[in-house]
Amino acid sequence: MTDKPVLAIAGLRHGYGEVPVIDDFALELAQGEHMLLLGPSGSGKTTLINLVSGLLAPDSGSIHIAGEAMAGQPSVRDDVRRRHIGLIFQTLRLVSALSIADNLRLAQRLSGRPRDDAEIGRLIDEVGLSHRAHAKPRQLSQGEGQRAAVARALVTRPALLIADEPTSALDDSNADRIARLLLTSAEAHGSTLLIATHDARLLAHISASVVLAPRAVAA
Repeated sequence: MTDKPVLAIAGLRHGYGEVPVIDDFALELAQGEHMLLLGPSGSGKTTLINLVSGLLAPDSGSIHIAGEAMAGQPSVRDDVRRRHIGLIFQTLRLVSALSIADNLRLAQRLSGRPRDDAEIGRLIDEVGLSHRAHAKPRQLSQGEGQRAAVARALVTRPALLIADEPTSALDDSNADRIARLLLTSAEAHGSTLLIATHDARLLAHISASVVLAPRAVAA
């Protein structure tokens, strides 16, 4: 275990035009620590997730992932993200032409890791999809698709696992199942878990939270 935090954010600011969305935000998460990022639509949750994952560059402030700065040109941020972050979006973003197993192989290759079919098999089994390994994303139920997305995010062995609204479109039973899967998977792989959500049901699983509030636009 490293003494550096897995996620360290300091003085983060980002806005669109004259409207500040994230203003002087700070957060640290250690290895194995889990956190909910709460707030209604428009509070900046997705913007913050995109900043942390390097999809956006902040106006000011710093973000470090496993001790590395999430900064510089997009290609540099892409490299940090591929090596340290697993992303789970509300829309699954699985490659529709590939089977679930091949989606994991693609993610493994893009992260720079050698092909490891045994690990892929273990992950697919871990999320309960061994019988669907050769299915295409369109053949999966909504709950199965979410589980496939979790497996794909974990195949890169991320230090930081980020989920953006993973349960908001799910009923209570599937929301509970995905929340438990995220927690057990993160703990099994030693990943820090950050979930951006407005789904209060997740507080039953993760009590630590940061709440973002919508910012008023000056008249």
